[in-house]
Amino acid sequence: MTKMTQPHTPAQTTATTATADSGFAYSRTFFESLVDAALAHATKLGASDAAAQVSEGCGLSVSVRNGELENVERNRDKSLGVTVHVGKRRGNASTSDFSQGAIEETVRAAYDIARFTAEDPFAGLPELQDIAPENDRTRDLDLFFPWSIHSEEAAKLALECEAAAFATDKRIANSEGAGVSAQQSHFFMAHTHGFRGGYASSRHSLSVSPIAGKGRDMQRDAWYSSMRHSQELASPQAVGRYAAERALSRLKARKIATVECPVLFESPLAAGLLGTFVQAISGGSLYRKSTFLLDSLGKAVFPKHIDIAEDPFVLRGKGSSPFDDEGVRVQARKVVDAGHVQGYFLSSYSARKLGMPTTGNSGGSHNLYLSSRHTRPDDTLDAMLQKLGTGLFVTELMGQGVNYVTGDYSRGACGFWVENGQIAYPVHEITIASNMHAMFKGIEAVGADTYNYGAKTVGSILIHRMKVAGS
Repeated sequence: MTKMTQPHTPAQTTATTATADSGFAYSRTFFESLVDAALAHATKLGASDAAAQVSEGCGLSVSVRNGELENVERNRDKSLGVTVHVGKRRGNASTSDFSQGAIEETVRAAYDIARFTAEDPFAGLPELQDIAPENDRTRDLDLFFPWSIHSEEAAKLALECEAAAFATDKRIANSEGAGVSAQQSHFFMAHTHGFRGGYASSRHSLSVSPIAGKGRDMQRDAWYSSMRHSQELASPQAVGRYAAERALSRLKARKIATVECPVLFESPLAAGLLGTFVQAISGGSLYRKSTFLLDSLGKAVFPKHIDIAEDPFVLRGKGSSPFDDEGVRVQARKVVDAGHVQGYFLSSYSARKLGMPTTGNSGGSHNLYLSSRHTRPDDTLDAMLQKLGTGLFVTELMGQGVNYVTGDYSRGACGFWVENGQIAYPVHEITIASNMHAMFKGIEAVGADTYNYGAKTVGSILIHRMKVAGS
């Protein structure tokens, strides 16, 4: 099986019009006026501090199936959220009504909730020294590329993608459909500790899910391309053909006997392993003591050849942002250095609970890169299969099988049995199991076949040994 790689603020003064090419109904200036009105009313009611954010999102989604148009959906959402602090009490409320009366009612609701909520000594806006400086707030990360595509054009692209899948092989007999999505949003936020900022962003995608074979030997798979800029999407033909090849490669899948062996995770699934690590060292898991990586700061969680870097400032990155969801400064950093954990993922609240400084991760992680110091440019998927030798190459996982308290891991899986570095045959109806401590420590190699899955970029990951339960 081969791997396909993907190519890698409006300002008007009226409420109902924005720049002609933005696609938004509301301007940045109008958003600022709404936030200012909310904060002023919170102060008038007696709030000690307050924060407000207003946002708008819009887009087009088109799906087709078996050569026919199936669905056309246009979405436009808007919201204003308010957080009011009365001492160490906090209340939240939101509305989609932007009228002055509705905003005042929303602020009043948040204020009333705060007045009657129990005190929380860790509640409050970010510390003044943690607020993103003015220059950082306006940093242009090249995130906004509106795609003014019409539904007819989107349907044509989706049909081309599905047609390319069908044209790959006569055994592609059916399809779960193909789709095109063009989405964009913008927001503005401010709070009484002096932060003011916001920006626009976009995310566009093309996907298809073909079905190979017939009768009892039917297999499906899928592929997609997702980018900030529509011109950087992979072609419909490339996405359709690769999705079909993936489905075809799974035909005549077998069961295998239970065995303990090395396991190679395909790069999109390896990104999921990175996601498990992020959740395990995030503030909420840590202060609730509900993680298998409790008190892991400074400790060796991975082998010495593993590094994990975070960079919020990648141009067009899917996890890029000039500040976090609280208006706190963000920075590029090493989360893991030579296998040792160098930092957690903390918001202001979770940082206070843990007696630590915030890491600027309110809202989650930014662009993450897991790498091995042993990886060479020629460590392609074929090279990683050679390193696997004889074992399991996993390309699909089912179920939510991670116990974050103990680290126990058990997932349904599909993939390929590999012998002497070569794919022997597809396998299905198996379960892979281990413990995340052993899996992280057991990472033997990371491929150069990097894949970007949302805000995470990683190559295929080879784990030294796992239990594979078959027939």
